[in-house]
Amino acid sequence: MIAVLYSVYFAFGGLLIIDRLFPEKKTLTRFWLGLCLGIIGEMWLPALAAWLLRFSVQAHILAALAYLLPVVLICRIKKPAEPAVMKARENDGKFLRFFWLLLIPFTLFSGYLQWTHMLMPAADGSYWCGQSTYGDLCMHLSFMTSIKDSAFPPAYNLLYGTGLAYPYLTDSLSTTFYLLGMPINLAVAVPGTYLMFLTYAGFLLLARRILGNRPLTIAAAFLFFFLNGGLGFLYDFDLSFRDHFVRVMEIFTGYYKTPANQPELNLRFSNVIADLMIPQRSLLGGWAMVLPAFYYLIDAFEAKKRKSLLLLSLTAGAMPLIHTHTFLALGLFSGGYIIGRLFTDENRRQTLANAGIYLGLVLCMASPQLIGNAIRQTVEGGSLRFQFNWVNNSGNSGLIDGYFWFWIKNAGLPYLLVLCAVLECRRRRKIDIVLGMTAIYAVAELILFQPNEYDNNKLFYLWYVFAAILAADYGSIIMCRLEGLRGRILLCILFMAGSVLSGSLSLAREAVSGYQLFSASAVSAGSWIDENTEREAVFMTGQQHINPVCSLAGRQIICGSDLYVFFHGLDYEEQKTDCMMFYADPAGHADILEKYQVAYIYESDYERAEMIVDVEGLRRNYELVYEKDGVRIYRTGLK
Repeated sequence: MIAVLYSVYFAFGGLLIIDRLFPEKKTLTRFWLGLCLGIIGEMWLPALAAWLLRFSVQAHILAALAYLLPVVLICRIKKPAEPAVMKARENDGKFLRFFWLLLIPFTLFSGYLQWTHMLMPAADGSYWCGQSTYGDLCMHLSFMTSIKDSAFPPAYNLLYGTGLAYPYLTDSLSTTFYLLGMPINLAVAVPGTYLMFLTYAGFLLLARRILGNRPLTIAAAFLFFFLNGGLGFLYDFDLSFRDHFVRVMEIFTGYYKTPANQPELNLRFSNVIADLMIPQRSLLGGWAMVLPAFYYLIDAFEAKKRKSLLLLSLTAGAMPLIHTHTFLALGLFSGGYIIGRLFTDENRRQTLANAGIYLGLVLCMASPQLIGNAIRQTVEGGSLRFQFNWVNNSGNSGLIDGYFWFWIKNAGLPYLLVLCAVLECRRRRKIDIVLGMTAIYAVAELILFQPNEYDNNKLFYLWYVFAAILAADYGSIIMCRLEGLRGRILLCILFMAGSVLSGSLSLAREAVSGYQLFSASAVSAGSWIDENTEREAVFMTGQQHINPVCSLAGRQIICGSDLYVFFHGLDYEEQKTDCMMFYADPAGHADILEKYQVAYIYESDYERAEMIVDVEGLRRNYELVYEKDGVRIYRTGLK
């Protein structure tokens, strides 16, 4: 309850600030922008206070007190809206009903996925997850639990002696809920659902900012984006009578057999809800924050509002530690968009001056974050490289599909509308939007930033935000031109069905998926470690990604799973080798414990299956402090 009240406190402060700064804006817009501003405060202020007081309850009290300053200051400077201004506000009218008609079912469905996919407790005490979270969830849990009561800057508890060079503020938001008394599964699911709600609302209101009050067109854009999945369904339904619908049934029973995600068929543009927003916590936080940033950008340069420019700079400057790829996409879009404004604005000097203010403020805020995190991981880690056409040219070994066919089958039928919309951009006065989204697309098509080439999809999907909006806009033009044609409605229905069927099937599969993540014995061991060992204790464990020591108890381990440390661009061979050597011969390699100041040794079925383990050597040389259901923990005597 305290965790919820703490979040409500920040949300209310954000609502007050936005209401005073933008009294002329519509109610829904102010509501959304206020909630987003509150989330930024709730992410950043406790993290800043943690540099003085660790990530503790005291730090959160200090953060709450600090938050009062801007709220009180703005409320004193800016008086409530005058009755004339309030009366002049445009009524949301039909858009309000349409807004909730889309938002409520998508948010409820997302809440269900969050509950079932984020450590859903079973009757036997085990924790379950979904298909999409089986891989990534343990990593995010390790950040959430290790940040609790930790000193800042936070350590990377998956690799000894390494700082956390990962955008962690979305995970630390869950840590706030966990620290303030919420069970760990709810501490993941509740803020996750909240961020998904803000993302859905943000897309609808950004689309309205670009397209105007056109509910059906905005709804089409919303469905194009959130039910994306390309033409993968064609492969599943092709020749289905001959194989007795085996491939169709595999959609709902197989592991990653969904129409939107089939690497063997070069279908890589996964559904944004199933494969990104649910499992990728940092991306979810980034999307929830970048949509208001896009809104402020358009407001600042199209409507020439300095208030929007300042809030844009604040939001963008806060972005790197929320999600670095999203920050990069925002920067690329901003550059292309501002160039587009120079083609259309009469007062180009003012546009350039505003761009200079924006760039200067963002660099001041973002540079320390980038130098300490993204640059160290991407540039120094050797991940930055050239590759044309993303995963369709894997390893620069040649195109797998023809260029346009690759994008048509991956992005689906809306991609055809996007190509047409780009040709119409000057007539539709969308050249700034087109140049902005093209900047993202071009960089993502040419440069890789992570060891995993697939990660460039985090850029492509933000290109697709605007592509979906423009596709819906152009589709509405076609529908108007076809007025009077009897088959017009049928054509529209078939086009929409072909655009969302793969995504809908992928989400249906995600809804019914379920896998045991942590066994009851692992949960018990994690609870014992959390309650009975020192917060800073170092553990020797295997490399399994399902590791209760680092994920459930938040303790430092020597070396985590390849699934994480490799794709974070880290050199871990020495730590990995040392762990294997120690387990094979504990007595002969006792010096390894001193090297890493190991306080406890963890032994379970995973360690015994993964490497050679001298079980008797561990029993003879170290004190057994925990044994239950095949899990043993030994104390080394080191601190």
